[in-house]
Amino acid sequence: MKRKILLCLLSVVLLSLGWLGVTGLTLLVALIPLMIISEGYSDSRRDFWRMCGWAALTFLVWNAVTIWWVWIATPIGPITAAIVGSFYNLVAFMAYHYTSKRAHRALAYTLLATLWIATEWAYNSADVMTFPWLLLGHGFSGDVWAVQWYEYTGIFGGTLWVLASNISIFEILRSRSTTSVVRAVLIVLLPIALSLALYWGYTPSERNTTISVIQPNVPCYEDERIAAGMMNPLDDIAELTSQIPSDASFAIMPESALAYLPMVGSADEARYGRLIPILSYIHGGHLANTKLIMGASTVRYYGDTPRTNTARYSERYGWFDHYNSALLTNIRGEVERTYHKGKLVIGVEAVPLKSLFDLFEIDLGGISGQLGWGTEHLLFESCGINIGPAICYEGLYGEYFSGFVGRGAEVMAVISNDGWWGNTPGHKRLFDFCRLRAIECRRSIARSANTGISGFISPRGDIHPQRLLWDEQGILTADVELRNDITVYVRYGDWVARIATFVALLAALYYMAYRVRRRNHLVD
Repeated sequence: MKRKILLCLLSVVLLSLGWLGVTGLTLLVALIPLMIISEGYSDSRRDFWRMCGWAALTFLVWNAVTIWWVWIATPIGPITAAIVGSFYNLVAFMAYHYTSKRAHRALAYTLLATLWIATEWAYNSADVMTFPWLLLGHGFSGDVWAVQWYEYTGIFGGTLWVLASNISIFEILRSRSTTSVVRAVLIVLLPIALSLALYWGYTPSERNTTISVIQPNVPCYEDERIAAGMMNPLDDIAELTSQIPSDASFAIMPESALAYLPMVGSADEARYGRLIPILSYIHGGHLANTKLIMGASTVRYYGDTPRTNTARYSERYGWFDHYNSALLTNIRGEVERTYHKGKLVIGVEAVPLKSLFDLFEIDLGGISGQLGWGTEHLLFESCGINIGPAICYEGLYGEYFSGFVGRGAEVMAVISNDGWWGNTPGHKRLFDFCRLRAIECRRSIARSANTGISGFISPRGDIHPQRLLWDEQGILTADVELRNDITVYVRYGDWVARIATFVALLAALYYMAYRVRRRNHLVD
C-alpha cells in the first residue's frame, strides 16, 4: 500500500511540473509509476477496480494541484473540470490496463496512446464541458525550444511524444533489452533534435509593424474597484492611450475594457453611435492611422422572435443575446467591426446542459449565464495589415486559434482579463500557452491583459524582454514580425488527433476480434 501511494504521488509530481512553471520534460516519464502499479495486478475484476482507484486518485490530485486557482472565480469550476478531465484520462489508461492482461502488449500500448489522444481531442472539441488546460501537449508551454515541430503537429503531437516516451522507457524496465534502450533514446531525443534544428534555423520575415498593448489593471471585483478608487477608470485608460506612438498600426486593450465603464456597460450593437464620444476620448486626437482593439460586453436585441438558441427573454426588451466581444474602432470613435468570442468558458459564459435548464425554466440571469456564441473568424484591418482578435480562453484551442491565420491574419492579438483568479499560476500559464499557439501558426502575438501578463511573443515562441506583470499598469510598444505563410498545422488542423481516433477504433475492433478467435482456440 505504501509503495503504491508513493508511486501515485511520484506520478502526480511528474505530471504537474509543466503547469507549475518548472518544466514539462518530466511528462516523458510521468505515467511510468502508474504503469508499474498496473504491472503488479492480475486480470481479475477486483484488481481492475483496484487499479482504477489508484489511477483515479492520481489524475484527480494532478487536477487539484494544477487548476485549484479556478476556485477563486467559480468554486464549482475546478471540481467539474477535475471530474470530467480525470474521467477522460481513466478511459485511456484503464483500456491499456485491461488489454495488457488479455492480449498482446503492443495492442495495449497502441490503445493507450491512441485512445488518450482521442479522448483529449473529444474534450478539446466539445462546445461545452471542455477545459483543455491539462492536455499533455500543453505541458511544454515553458519549453518551446523542445517543441518547435508543433508547426506540423500541434499539441497532439506533444501528447503523442509523451505517451510514446513513457511506453518506450517502461519497456526498458520490463525487458531490459538493448533494442528497447535504443528505441527509447530515439523516441525521446529525435524530437528534441528536430526542434532545435527548427529553432536555430528559423528565418524571420522582413516585414514588421508597430503595435502597442495596454494593461489598465482595473480590479475585476466591485469591492476591489471601490477600494482602488477605479469605479470609472475612463481617465486612467485615456491616459494610457495618450502614450501610444503615432506610427502604431494597432493599439490593443484587454477583454472587458469597456465593460468597466459605467456609462457603457453592455454596448448595444444597434446603437454604437452612443459610444462615439467615449471612444473618441479614449482614442485621442493624435492617432490618425492607428486602430484600437478593445474588449466589450455587447448585446443584440431580436424583438419578439429569438434568433439563436442562446437568446434570453426580457419583458422590457424582448429576446436578446449577450456576447463577449472585441471591437475595432477608429479615431472618429466609430466601431468598424465586431468579433464575438467563439470559445466560451464553461460554467461562467457557457451553461452545460442548457436544454435541461430551459426545460425546467431555470433562469441563471445576468451576463454570467449563457452568452451567445461567435460563429465566424473575423479579421481586423489597419494600414493594410490583417490581425486576428482572439479573446482570452480561445488561446487554449489550437485549431480554433489557427482559424484566424487560415483566414489571412498576418499577426495575432489576444485580449484577456486574468484578474478573476488573483496572483496564481492561472494567468502565467495562459500567457505561456500563447507561445505554443505562436509556434503552431508561426505568427507573432501581441497580448493585452487587464492584469496578468501583457507583452509580445515571436513566431518562434520567444518572449519579448519587456512585459507587464501581475498588478502592473502601463503600455508597451514593439515592432512585431508579420508573416503570411501557412504552416502544416494551420492547413490541416488536429490531423494527429483524427488519425489517432481512427487507429483507436481499429485497435478496439482488433481486440474484440482477437478475443473471439482466442475463445474459439484459433490463436494462442
